[in-house]
Parts: sequence; C-alpha cells; structure tokens
Amino acid sequence: MSLLDQDIMYIPGVGPRRKDLLTKELGIRSYDDLINYYPYKHIDRSKVYFINELHDGMPYVQIKVHILSFEEFDMGKRKKRIVAHVTDGTGLCDIVWFNGAKYVYDNYHRDIDYIIFGKPGIFNGRFQFVHPDIEKAALMELSEMGMQPYYNTTEKMKNGGLNSTAMGKIIKNMLERLNTMLPETLPDYITTPLHLVSRDTALRDIHYPKTTEQLRRATFRLKFEELFYVQLNILRYASDQRRKYRGYVFQHIGDVFNRFYRYNLPFELTGAQKRVMHEIRDDMRTGRQMNRLLQGDVGSGKTLVTLMTMLIAIDNGFQACIMAPTEILAEQHNATIQEFLDGMNLNVRLLTGIVKGKKRKEILEGLSDGSVNILIGTHAVIEDSVEFHRLGVAVIDEQHRFGVAQRAKLWNKSENPPHILVMTATPIPRTLAMTLYGDLDVSVIDELPPGRKPIQTIHRYDDQTTSLYQGIRQQIEKGRQVYIVFPLIKESEKMDLKNLEAGYESLCDIFPDMNIGKVHGKMKPADKDAEMQRFLNKETQILVATTVIEVGVNVPNASVMVILDAQRFGLSQLHQLRGRVGRGAEQSYCILVTNRSLSDVTRKRIDIMCDTNDGFRIAEADLKLRGPGDLEGTQQSGVAFDLKIADIARDGQIVQLARNEAQKIIDDDPTCTNPYHSLLWNRLKVLRKTNINWSAIS
Repeated sequence: MSLLDQDIMYIPGVGPRRKDLLTKELGIRSYDDLINYYPYKHIDRSKVYFINELHDGMPYVQIKVHILSFEEFDMGKRKKRIVAHVTDGTGLCDIVWFNGAKYVYDNYHRDIDYIIFGKPGIFNGRFQFVHPDIEKAALMELSEMGMQPYYNTTEKMKNGGLNSTAMGKIIKNMLERLNTMLPETLPDYITTPLHLVSRDTALRDIHYPKTTEQLRRATFRLKFEELFYVQLNILRYASDQRRKYRGYVFQHIGDVFNRFYRYNLPFELTGAQKRVMHEIRDDMRTGRQMNRLLQGDVGSGKTLVTLMTMLIAIDNGFQACIMAPTEILAEQHNATIQEFLDGMNLNVRLLTGIVKGKKRKEILEGLSDGSVNILIGTHAVIEDSVEFHRLGVAVIDEQHRFGVAQRAKLWNKSENPPHILVMTATPIPRTLAMTLYGDLDVSVIDELPPGRKPIQTIHRYDDQTTSLYQGIRQQIEKGRQVYIVFPLIKESEKMDLKNLEAGYESLCDIFPDMNIGKVHGKMKPADKDAEMQRFLNKETQILVATTVIEVGVNVPNASVMVILDAQRFGLSQLHQLRGRVGRGAEQSYCILVTNRSLSDVTRKRIDIMCDTNDGFRIAEADLKLRGPGDLEGTQQSGVAFDLKIADIARDGQIVQLARNEAQKIIDDDPTCTNPYHSLLWNRLKVLRKTNINWSAIS
C-alpha cells in the first residue's frame, strides 16, 4: 500500500468519529483524498499591521497589541458585551466579545503582548475586531506562519468540531507524516519546458505556502494538471473514434435537396449558413464520421442548416433523426420541419414518451423498413426498440446536454456510426466548449438572417408599470403582439403558478378591451398548443406565459417581450426569452422589470442584457458571473464541474495551454501505446476510476 492510500483515521486529530464524519460529508477516506481537499482561500499571516495602517474595507489582518483596560456593557437578560481597549503605540482600537465573559477574563490580561487576527470594522469612529483569533505574541513565530489556509466545511462538520481551523491542523499533521517525496504525475518533458513545480511541492504549498509566489506556482501547477488530463482524455477519445470508425460517404446532392433549395427555402442563406453547410458537406463526403457542434445565436437559422444536412442523407438513400431533450422542443422541431417541407413527399414522424400503441408500432415499422425518412423525438429515439433501416445523420439538440455515452447509443442504430450534428440553443464560451465538447469539431453561425433589426432591451423598475402598460398599448394599437413572462422556474412551484394566475387576472383588468391568453407548464399539451395557435393567428394580443415559451416558439408579429422579476433569471435564460421577439421586420423590444433592491451581480446581468444582443458575449459574461456549474444546461454534464481547483470561467489561458500540450501527446502517440508516455496513460487510467464523471467526456 502506498503512503497516500493510508487511512486518515490514524492522523492526529481525526480518530474513528471524525473519520466517519469526513467520509460521509466529503468522501475523504485516505491521505490522497485529504491532500487533494484544497483550501478555498489563503490569508497572509506573515505581516503584522500597525493600528495607524488600518483602513475601512480591509480583509483579515493581524496586529500586535497589549490590553489597556476592559469595559462591560449590558445587552439585556444576562448578556454582556465585553470590550478590551488595546494599543500598539501607534493608535487605539477595541476587541469585542458578545459572550464568554468568564473565558475572556481568565485568559486575557493587561500588559501582555497579543497577536490579534480578524477583520477590522469601525464602530463609533474607532476600529474594532469582533471575536478575533488571539494568541500570546511570545508563543508565535510569525515569520514561519506564511499564508493561512481556509477550508470549506459543512454544518455537520462544524457541529462535530471540524471547522476550517481544525481541518487545517489535521492536514498539517498529515503533511508532517508524509516525509518522502510524493509521486510525480507529469513527466519532465512537460514540467520542465513549462517551469512547473513538482507535484510534491505543489501539494504541500497549496495548503501551507510561505509566500504568495509559492501559492501562485502551486495553484498553476495543479490547475494545469487537472485541465491537462481532462483534455488528454477528450482528445484521446476523439482520436480513437476517428481511427476506428469510418463514416458513410455522402457524395450525392440529389432531387430532394435541390427541390427544397429551389422551392421551399424560406430566405436566402446567410454567408455564415453557407460556410457551415460547406463544412458539413466536406465532413460527409470524405468518409470520416462527422462529429460536429453547431453553435448559433437565437434566430440564426440552425434548424434550417440541420434540415438541409438531413436532406443530403435522404438523397444518398439514408434516414435521419433529431433527438431533443424535452417533448415541447421535439414537438416544435416537428412543426417547424413539417412547415419547411410543405409540399414535399417526405415522411417525417414524431416519437416521444406519450406516443403509444398502434401509432408507435406504425412508426417503429416505418423506421425499420425505411419508409420513415426523418424521425424527431426525445430520449425515446435511443430506446432499444427503435431500429432504423439505414440511419445516416443524427442531429442532437443539446439544450440540456446529452453526454457522449448517450450520443454513442445512436451509433448502434446503424451498421456504421451515423454522422452526428450537435446543435446548441445557447452560444457556449470557447473555454467551456473546449471542455464540454472537446471531442467535436465546431461550426458557428454568427450572422442573423437579413431584415432582422436588433432588439432594443430596456430596464424598468416594478414601480414604473404605468408607463410600461402605456407602451404595450401603443404597440398593440400598431397591430403588434406582446409576451408577458412570469418567473415560473419549476413547473411544480404552486406559489409561482398562483403568481401567474394573479398576474393574468390583473392584466385582464388593465387591458379589458384586449384578448389575453396564457400558457404554462401545468397545462395539457393540447390546451397549450391551442393557446399558442390563437396567439400565432393574432386572435390574442397578449400572451401571459412562463418560461415554457423560452424555446421553439416563432411568432413573427410579436414585437414586445416583458419579463417580470427579471432578477430571478440567469443571463442565458433572459437571452433565450428575448429571442422570441425580433423575428419579423418591425422593431422589437425586450423590457426587463425588476425591483429596486438588486445585488451587484444582478445589476451587472441586467446591464449586459441592455448593452448587447450578442449571444456569445452574453455567454462569456454569464460564465464569469455565475461559473460553469450554474449555467443552464450544463449542471448535469459533470465534466468541468467536478474540477477541484481549476475554474473554466477564469482559467481560459490554462485550458488552452493544457489542450495544446495534450494535443502534442496525441499527435505523437495516437494509439496510446508508446512507453515514453506510459506515466500519462497510467495516470489517466487511475483518474477514470475516480468519482469524476469521465463517461461524459469519453
């Protein structure tokens, strides 16, 4: 057994009870688990400030003082506030305790030097430290303290005596027991050119660095290593697939595609759409299996590109399918594609969980005998009972990301793997795309179809609704239609549903002469479709809705999107909702209504929405403000979000560096068999056995 595999129970300060707590709360069992439990911040304990150097807004600092006197203040029933007045010769400040008077008087005395560590605040014009850490100065070697680590702990851990300080002591005890060099996980030919410190140094210094430079070097090494192995795994997988699998060769552009292009194409393709179609054509005629990510902003025409891709498959004697994450989106894709193909003799069918009995049997038979040309569906598409005659292209709508393992299930539906086109509803920042979708080639549609005017986004407060409703009435009098969205975040939230119902009734009172519809996730699909159809047919002027209209709804005459309680939505969701308008030739507006008490982060979100319509800029900002684990559609992916120390939002340069280094290894050793790289391949095998969801990226 290696030293790092040892049980933490025998580390001083742990024992069986605390070991059980650490295992249950954090999954920490071995030295290796513990040493990889990194601090979330460090505070410099090597510097001692003078009182006359303190200023408002400082972080945690330490001062060296002696106590001049104590003072007590009554705080009600058997409660006292104890104040010690202290000095260091440059000024005066106070130490404050709100309980523990006996402990204070027993342990702290006049005319003894103490080191006080805490966050300074100002009360009645004087600096004070509330319940700070206090040690006798004579017992402390400040020069050896370096940077103090702070660890995240749970409520149960704190109740069991395992706060950040206790965790720090346990880890320090463990590091002292590790008296041999920790094994290296990166070879010299990577660490030397990049000037990376050893893994042994990095792991020790990430917990107890003496200087900020040691901390910086340790952090960089560990972030690089973490990202390097993620990228190596992704690129190894992609290389493996390219070598193992040949794609179908689609040389032929035939009658189906040409007829659609001549007679059914709704508008001239943009330059970006033409470029992407060339990239897709190049993939499909070379014999390599296409694995391509299609990114495009709201309304950029991704669905049209995917349809034309499927028509190429049909022209070459194959079938195609679209897999969407929700029934609503699958139904919308079906409606859109049926409309695009109006008058063409193609069999397009919809398969979701609610399709049962005779109808389901008929679809499955049509897929098996080849009479169904295009299948649109949900996860039902990859069920074992679904057998295609010849599946040539599979399009996956990645709004709530399907993992690679699910994509791979489509490969078993065909003799050779079909060409895969992954479509994203939200533009993905480059650094995140490299981690989430690193095995895919990327195509970007970065133009909107001609005639689209940029949507004007306006911020209003909820005490300004009089002018808002006047503006809505003016737009309706011009013949336009309006969405008003309530923040129903989960369809089961009854409180929010009542909020929508109350809002609907209120709007009926405000606009008694208007026809107002409503849609929400608790409605039956048929009722929802009927309401949407009424809105599309201009029978209703206002549609009161929840976020069910976020995807797929296309009403060109709707020119106003009002989002109430906009502070409750993330940037990506606001951008998706805004994309429901601006689909016609008229000027469109998005009004974000919030209360006035906004946090700094929320205010930044609102400002970004008002400043730009660029989905890629918004996605980058969303990543920086919220982090990858909070981005809608990425929570379930389990890739970047199990990272222990790297941050996809802020470590873009390290992501790129790690990818470049990983690509060199793959180029040099595509079969992963060269003994020169054995350290890397062995380490990758170890990592794949950990609790990181490597299946999502392999």
